[in-house]
Amino acid sequence: MTSTPPHQSILDKPFVLDLFAGPGGLDVAGHRLGVPSLGIEWDKSACLTRYAAGLDTLHADVSAVRRESFESLPPEINVLAGGPPCQTYSVAGKGTGRKALEEVKKFIDRLMAGDSDEEIDKELQNLSDPRTALVLEPLRYAIQATRSPNRGHRPYDVIVLEQVPAVRALWDRYAEVLQEIGLPDGTTYKVVVDVLATETYGVPQTRSRAVLIARREGLGAPSLPEATHRAYEAREWNRRNGGVAAPTNQPTLYDAEVPEPGEGPAEDDGLEHWTSMGDALAEPVGTHPGRRTPFLIRSNYGSSGIPGRRGVRTDRQPATTVTGRISRFVVFESVGDRHPDVVREGPRFSMNEAGMLQSFPPDYPWSGKAQAQQVGNAVPPLFGAHLLSAALGLPAPTPVTMRKPWVPATEEQRAKLRSHGCGTADDCTARCPRPE
Repeated sequence: MTSTPPHQSILDKPFVLDLFAGPGGLDVAGHRLGVPSLGIEWDKSACLTRYAAGLDTLHADVSAVRRESFESLPPEINVLAGGPPCQTYSVAGKGTGRKALEEVKKFIDRLMAGDSDEEIDKELQNLSDPRTALVLEPLRYAIQATRSPNRGHRPYDVIVLEQVPAVRALWDRYAEVLQEIGLPDGTTYKVVVDVLATETYGVPQTRSRAVLIARREGLGAPSLPEATHRAYEAREWNRRNGGVAAPTNQPTLYDAEVPEPGEGPAEDDGLEHWTSMGDALAEPVGTHPGRRTPFLIRSNYGSSGIPGRRGVRTDRQPATTVTGRISRFVVFESVGDRHPDVVREGPRFSMNEAGMLQSFPPDYPWSGKAQAQQVGNAVPPLFGAHLLSAALGLPAPTPVTMRKPWVPATEEQRAKLRSHGCGTADDCTARCPRPE
């Protein structure tokens, strides 16, 4: 087995195919690392954001591309990445995917055994929620690559996947079959799987993700990205500062002394303090004017309709998991210097700020409809950059990498990207997926 020296990419020219690409989390990560990518995205509004950001995109259904136009994909793609839709696996969803985990594992075994796509597609239609089957698409793309004449039947060199923690069981099964059984052509991989906390990589929010990194046999064993920041421990925080009560008619910001960054145990662990909302939003950058501190937020979920049960955090803490409800979070700020502990409701997070809490660069050009949902569904770019760096043997990124304001595409560039992604420079065409 060969080993890769630190900070030397295992691939001469990495090129990423990003499945279920969303508004561009992994693609932004690749851009900051100097790694080109092509994203496949079904949602029209997410594609509009991608075009505005200057990201190469196919407005298409991932499954349809695999079945009908795989041979049109650039043959030089050598990295497969993606985060299949998580609604049916998420603890916030109805759980149909979790109930189907064992059934999906059986489909994984059948795919590796070389069963026909037509037969498998027919049986997948019996799943109670068709989105559950989308978690199989990365594996089906990996297999299809070995059958592609356009690629010379060449397998992908690297695979990087992420999902909600509930999908860990499927990634473990992916790892087993990729290492022990191999693709139908005999290609095997070295694989690592784990659940990682995004705040330990500098993302200013607490968000857990099940990740898989695989390298084709002969390219060296992959490793998980090393944490750069300390984990946020809610119990420790509440123990040290007495907790933060949910705002009432006259809330106060800090009911007890809050530890400053760097205080507390594990000061000599070599890790940076986790990034707070204030760290991400307080200072002006690009067109972001800076968010007044101190402030606290009250989330819009987990409350069962009872305001007192809603999650509350201050600007000195990371955000709770950013979801499509981020635009509903209520923000409270101090009245002023004379009464710093008395707060009033302030302006809610802008899409620019919501994106920055996901570690998107300032001034990222959110476009189309349901922008908050786009933000919440995205892979945090800083976290994605750590995953890609670990997978490819590149230097780990820093939060400063993502702080540089994003320069949107020109109208001419958008038209060119849309012509490639949709078929015309100013609209969707018959080849684009329809919402229904």
